[in-house]
Order: sequence, then structure tokens, then C-alpha cells
Amino acid sequence: MSLTPTWKQPSHPGLIEVVGSDQPFGSYAISLVSLPAGAHFTHITDYTLVDERSYATVQASATQSVLVHSDLLYLNHSCDPTLELDMSRFEVRVSRSKALRKGDRLTFFYPSTEFQMAQPFDCRCDAAQCKGRIAGANLMASDDLRQYWLNDHVELQLREKESAGG
Repeated sequence: MSLTPTWKQPSHPGLIEVVGSDQPFGSYAISLVSLPAGAHFTHITDYTLVDERSYATVQASATQSVLVHSDLLYLNHSCDPTLELDMSRFEVRVSRSKALRKGDRLTFFYPSTEFQMAQPFDCRCDAAQCKGRIAGANLMASDDLRQYWLNDHVELQLREKESAGG
């Protein structure tokens, strides 16, 4: 699917470069900086709160998602992510497990924000620990999820699911 940006590009000059593609879901973002593991990358500042989820939204709480109006929209999924999206702080951090290098693809683990996904897909990230089908945290094994940093709203929904016997 192709998306026409409605925001001024680049939205994060000196930080993010978008690599366009004419292939469906083929565009992606790369880092223009190197940062240590766990470092602050940027804040999510330009967005609209929405009640309905789509392939282009990020879940911000159990009931609301955000549609990001910046080049952060081009952060793709990876089972070996370079970034973490902390939606309680509207902050993007470098993954706690590894440093970010200039030229790295900017990715995050979708189930870290998405309890249920509007558009599940078969992952092609080629990571050694690739999880295959990505459909949200609610459909993943607890052992697989423990490998990742998860947003508070995802952790809460997982606890509620477990206490309900799911």
C-alpha cells in the first residue's frame, strides 16, 4: 500500500531518512545517527488520536490508537527491532538490547504496542528469532513476548487475559 505524506518532509531532518518504494508496504526508514542502546531517539509529537485501528496506527492505550503525521510512520516491524515506542511517554528509544548505527533500518516490534492488530501479516524480517505470523500480543506465546520490552497497556491486557483463563 502506498501512502502520500501530508506532513512536511523530512519531518526529522538529520535523524531519519525515508527510502521510498513502489512495492506495497515497501517504503522504510533508516537512521542518520548512531546512538547507544536505550538512548532517547525522538518524541512522537505530531499525531491524531483515533478510536479505530488500521495498518497505519499505533496503539497508545487499551482503547485508543494514534495516527502519526511524520516520517515515524515508516518505522516497520522487526522481530529484532532497533527501536522501542513507549506510548505512555510518546517517546521513541533505541532498543535496550543493542546500539543503533547510522544506516540501520528503523524498526520496532509491533506486538510491543499492539495487543490486537487490524492487519496481521507474515513477517519477513529474516531475524534469527523471527516469530513468523504477527497478529498482536494477544496471539503470541508468553515466552516469546518476554524477550521484548512491552508497553504498559499491552502488559495490562496480557495480565487481564491470563487472569480470565486465556
